[in-house]
Order: sequence, then C-alpha cells, then structure tokens
Amino acid sequence: MAQGVAWAARERGVPATVVAPDSAPRAKLDAVARLGGEAVLVPYERWWKVLTTGRWDGSDAFFVHPVQDDRVMAGNGTIGLELVEQLPDADAVLVPWGGGGLFTGIASALAQLRPKTNLYAVQPETGAAVSAALDADAPAEAPGFAPSFVDGAGAKVVLPQMWERARPLLAGALIVSLDETAAAVRLLAERAHVIAEGAGALAVAAAVSGRVPGDKLVCIVSGGNIDADRLATILGGGTPA
Repeated sequence: MAQGVAWAARERGVPATVVAPDSAPRAKLDAVARLGGEAVLVPYERWWKVLTTGRWDGSDAFFVHPVQDDRVMAGNGTIGLELVEQLPDADAVLVPWGGGGLFTGIASALAQLRPKTNLYAVQPETGAAVSAALDADAPAEAPGFAPSFVDGAGAKVVLPQMWERARPLLAGALIVSLDETAAAVRLLAERAHVIAEGAGALAVAAAVSGRVPGDKLVCIVSGGNIDADRLATILGGGTPA
C-alpha cells in the first residue's frame, strides 16, 4: 500500500509521507524510498492509533487510509473481477486479512458476480482478530496478539467500519501458525519460484492444511516484501522470531 501511494505521488509530482510501525521490514522501507517517499517510523501503538483515527497529526497533507478508503477497496475489487474472468468455477477464495480492505474489495466484486464462491479471511495465530470478531459477533481483541514476521496481516482488533462491511461477505476465518506460514513461504519459493512475504503466504498455508472445503481453491498471494535475513531463515527450515 505504501509503495502504491509513493508511486502515485511520484507520478503526480507531489511528496508522499508514509507512516509505518518501527518494526516494518527494511525491504518495504527501501522500496518506498526508491519511489521517492519518506517513511516516518513510530511505535506500533502510535501507528495503530493512526489507523483507528484516520489521521496523522504530523502533517496536514491529504490522508489516504490503507484500509477504509472506498477507492482503495474498489482498486482491490479489480482482483475479484480478474478471478471471475479467469477462474469462474472456483469453490473458495482465501484472502490474507490485515485490515480488511483487500478482503472486502475482492469479496464485494465476487458477491455481485459469483455469489456462490466462498470467501475466507486468513490470519496468523498472533493476530486472529477476525476469528475473535466472529466468535463475539462484534469486533473483539484478538487473544495473544503480538507482532511477528507476518507483518502485513493480523491485527489486535477488526476496525468497526470494516467489520460492518466484511461480515456479510465472510464464509469464515482461518488461523494458521507461524510455522505453517514459514512452510508456505518455502513451498512457494521451491515449487513455484515465487518469493512471498509472510502475509502473502498465509492463504497458501491455509489451503495446504486441508481445512478448507472445496476442490478448487484460489490463494491470494498478496506481497513479496520480505527481508533477506528472514527469507534465509525460512529457506533454511526455520521460522523467524
């Protein structure tokens, strides 16, 4: 998301400031810098406050919310349109859940065009906010929340506005362990020659677990921004701390 905003700003000839948690991978920060964006690193709790309030007090620039912006979700919805064109008979689509914008965009498109296709949100065990919300039938704090190498997905709680939009579209939520996620990163690298970050491998981890009903499953591999040392640990058979 940050790279997309930085690219668009560069094309328009305007500056872009990206607010990121201080645990953000160097690969993502370096990519933003190459595109001309400036990253401001803040503690996780302050970054989370930016998400929940939809504002950054350090600037009076136009704020683009990475999750709740209607145009962001509409852009994500074009993935759903491509799926309808290329895989119209899919039984289920598995989508990583960070804040819900990717899921909601894709699911909204499929709900209109292929309503029989089931959409599942996939989260790491360290941030299973969607499962917590489904259990409580309302946004609820995920038990045992902690940042992990799966930095692009998982959350401490589902944003209320996103829960209202996503709840009617959810067939369910799936939780995968960090070890399962690392194994999926290895699988994608070794079998498909695709480098995926932790969040990008979540859907594959859920699919190969055998816990998803259906014969034809679509996995959204949503990013490849992973630091080299983390990737090396995973390819060596480990799971990053």
